[in-house]
Amino acid sequence: MAEIVYFLHNPSKYAEIGASLPKGALLVGPPGTGKTLIARAVAVEAKVPFFAISGSEFVQMFVGMGAAKVRDLFKQAGEKAPCIIFIDEIDAIGKRRDTGMGNDEREQTLNQLLTEMDGFDGRKGVVILAATNRPESLVKALLRPGRFDRRVQTELPDLEGRKAILAVHLKKVKHVDIDMDIVARAIAGSSGAELANIVNIEQATKLARAMVTRYGMSEKYDMMGLETVNNAYLGGDSSLTCSADTASDIDREVLNVIREAHDKARKIISENMEIMHNAVWS
Repeated sequence: MAEIVYFLHNPSKYAEIGASLPKGALLVGPPGTGKTLIARAVAVEAKVPFFAISGSEFVQMFVGMGAAKVRDLFKQAGEKAPCIIFIDEIDAIGKRRDTGMGNDEREQTLNQLLTEMDGFDGRKGVVILAATNRPESLVKALLRPGRFDRRVQTELPDLEGRKAILAVHLKKVKHVDIDMDIVARAIAGSSGAELANIVNIEQATKLARAMVTRYGMSEKYDMMGLETVNNAYLGGDSSLTCSADTASDIDREVLNVIREAHDKARKIISENMEIMHNAVWS
């Protein structure tokens, strides 16, 4: 990635000596490991425009629309070069074509992408980055030299990486002094997105509200149904089934639940600090 940044700063140096210019790089890794963030970081470091689009956005209902989007994207990038084109979820259009019946729209879009990658002048400084968590499903034509022939692995963060990610997200919230080393060791295997979610105390509010309005865990409201959930298996959206006065009172009840849980958690940790340290280090 550092080489790509250098190239975007100095494309003419590569062209002068006839060197092969980097044209495309594929970011590969599990979901939530920061592939999109890395692509944006490259653009920021190189100080160049950043064109981002998801592979699924190319797939349209009408045949030819996706291919037209590809042409338009590369045309804009050529006018703003040097720049970065980032295609997220490229497997949405770049799947292998050996599965029998295909999708005409996806086929045309993929063919147009391959054509554009072969046709544009790399000396202008246009670099294409793409992300996927399913590299084995990509068509070989995308991975041949001159296209996405470079692969960058974005793995789950190690201990130091987890500490750094937590530090970034904790800047946005109020907190007491926290031993990052202990916390980071206790959450090994977490992705960047999961680490952000751990810091997000929003998840605590959502759980506390559900305890009051849906699970009947409030002494004040007991088993009274105060909320309905629609399409629970499709992400779901919820709505309160109570008066405005009760809704206002629910907020206070939720705050009480959060405060009680927070105090209880701190008490458990402080009373069992030695046991917790031994569990982490063992």
